[in-house]
Formats: sequence, structure tokens, C-alpha cells
Amino acid sequence: MKWDIFCSVVDNFGDIGVTWRLARQLVAEHGCTVRLWVDDLGAFARICPQAHASQNQQVEQGVEVCQWPIDWKPVAAPDVVIEAFACTLPPAYISAMAARARPSLWLNLEYLSAEDWVQGCHGLPSMQSNGLQKFFFFPGFTGKTGGLLREGNLLVERDALQQNPLARQVFLRSLGVESQPDAQLISLFAYENSGLPEWFDALAGAAQPSHLLVPEGRVLADVQRWLGVEQLAAGHVHERGSLRVQILPFVSQQDYDRLLWCCDFNAVRGEDSFVRALWAGRPLVWHIYKQADDAHLEKLQAFLTLYQQDLPAPAHAALSEFWMAWNTGEGIAERWQNLQAWRAELAKHAEKTALKWASQVDLATALVQFYRNWL
Repeated sequence: MKWDIFCSVVDNFGDIGVTWRLARQLVAEHGCTVRLWVDDLGAFARICPQAHASQNQQVEQGVEVCQWPIDWKPVAAPDVVIEAFACTLPPAYISAMAARARPSLWLNLEYLSAEDWVQGCHGLPSMQSNGLQKFFFFPGFTGKTGGLLREGNLLVERDALQQNPLARQVFLRSLGVESQPDAQLISLFAYENSGLPEWFDALAGAAQPSHLLVPEGRVLADVQRWLGVEQLAAGHVHERGSLRVQILPFVSQQDYDRLLWCCDFNAVRGEDSFVRALWAGRPLVWHIYKQADDAHLEKLQAFLTLYQQDLPAPAHAALSEFWMAWNTGEGIAERWQNLQAWRAELAKHAEKTALKWASQVDLATALVQFYRNWL
């Protein structure tokens, strides 16, 4: 099977993060031949450090990665074409899809959502003016959706690291992190958030020490202002009260997974890091991408309704209130304090939920099955 995946980098690394993981898995686990078309190779090179941002065509981990040029040059269309996150395919390329003896399967890979309507729209076709059908493919959390990105050996590798203190120590040291035995380890990868200073204050004033690991990204400016420093960069470490803040370099996707596995709590954003934090099986908070008219809060609540099933009512309320505070920037510190009483319960729930979702078909496999059923 030959596949093309098109990715337009819109929000930093979320879109390219998802498509790069998907492309690798289609090659490694399903024997597909995959071309990944990216309009910003600089963003790709950040999450794949061995790649070259100036090289318009290169092969990385079995995937042919190509610059998506403004001036499109004709290429042969493959068996399957994935239009990721409603990016617009070149008209000449669409014509090539239709001109094949058997037209290409055209899939519009949508953003992740837990909203009820997704199940009814997943897999539906849309007839195009040239006779092609475009199918809408929705990732999701139930068997009536396309599933979540998850490599076949992901949880096995996760468990091996989480159950081996020495291996965790060796990995963290590779990032320059010396973990304190009595400190809770927290990762912070988020959008700008006006409520973060009060959370930092709460961590700094807590009885238990916290070690906050902050990968380079958009939230760095908020951390700088709270610390009162002019500039933060990878390797910088600052301490205030019970809180140690450490800035990490931008790492590969595989190392980011390991970071999430090592932490006691993960603050994540967007889609790619959010799904990876779910697989970590550790308590988390999701900073969802903000939309007009607060539409993102409805999506957030839809996920919480699904995720909080089987949680005791007080833990359910504490988690929901903290997530909403995090996403509105109001009352984060108070809601964080309320959440601490349920840390053990939330840790068990996170691990149980990850195992439940891992029993469903993963996104890459669902895509391959869809193509085979379409033939």
C-alpha cells in the first residue's frame, strides 16, 4: 500500500506531531510506503532532530519526508491520501487522484474530539465535483470512532521504564535532570496561561517539594515572568521555596514519551502531547486549544465526562474543577490544593483508563482496515 499524508503546520508542533507518528507507524507496523508532505520542515526537524530543515526530500525512519511546495509539481497519486486536519490539497494532485485506474482513497483526518456527534460522522463520505469521494475520519475514544494513535509496543515499553527506577534515573540524567527522592516530578507543556503564577506560588509554598520540568515552548515566557529573569534556556535551573524549575531542551517524540512516563503529573496541550500523556497512565491536565465563543470548553467537558467515568464523586468534582480552572486561568491554586487529596485515586484511574482505551483498535490500524474494506 502506498500512502501520502499532507500536513500544514498551523499550531507549532501539534499537526506535524500527529502526522509524523502516524507515518512512522504505518511503515513500521503495516508495511506501507509513506510520503509525508510538510509545508514547514523547520517544525518537523524540531521533533525529528536527525532531519534537515533545508533538505526538500529525505527518508527518516522509513518515511519519505517531502517539502510541500507552494508551486506544486506533478507527482503520481498513491493508493491512499490523507488530508490531515482539513488542509487543502493541490488541485493538480486531486486530478491525479481521480485519473488513476482505481482512484485514490481520500481521507480527511479530523481533529480529536470526545463529543457525541463524532461517532455519527466518522467514516461518512462527501461526494466531490470530480466524482471522487472524500471520507471523514475521526480519531476518538470509542469503538465507533477511528481510535487513538498508539504503537503496538507502546505500553510494554512504558511499563518497562516505569517499573525500573534505575532506568528512569538514567533517562532523566540524559536530559540533565537529577530527581529528588521526595519531590513530585511534574512536566509542563502548555499554552500561555495567566493563572500559572498562582500555581507556581502554591507549589513553592507546599510542604512537599516539586521538580517542574519545562520543555522549551510557548509557556516559557510565563515562567520567566514569575521567576523574574530576563531569559530562560535549556539547562537553566531555578529554585524558589519548595519548587525547583528546570528548563529542558526540545526532545524527540520518543524521549518526550519517556519524560511523561517518568513524571507524577503531566500538564499538556493541544492533541499530540495530550494523547501521549493519556498513554502514560499518570494524572494530567489538558490545556485545550482555545476557540472562539469558548467552543473549546464544550470539547473539554465532553472529554471529562468520558474520562471521569467510575471516579468517586468528590474526585470527579475536584478533577473537573481543576481542569476548568486551568483552561480559564482562574482559581488554579485553590483547585490544585483540592486535587491533592485525590492523587492516589487519580493515579489508579489514569492507569486503568489507559488500559481500557488500549484494548480498542488504534488509529493507524483503523485506517488500514478502512482502506481494505473500501477496496
